[in-house]
Amino acid sequence: MRNIPDYDLSTATWHKSSYSAGGGDNCLEVADGHPAIVPVRDSKNPHGPKLVFRAEPWSAFVENLKHG
Repeated sequence: MRNIPDYDLSTATWHKSSYSAGGGDNCLEVADGHPAIVPVRDSKNPHGPKLVFRAEPWSAFVENLKHG
């Protein structure tokens, strides 16, 4: 098992993902300013858990969403 670093996201600036513009309450927020990682949280629960993805897999995920 790999050791997962604990990132301090207390000062992160969060914004809604452009893919969350469809309306409703199902919104993701991402934080900028972390070149190697992409922090993600649920906008309905901003104090809840955050997920942290490495930048390369996150970019591949977004590309797959764009191309269906």
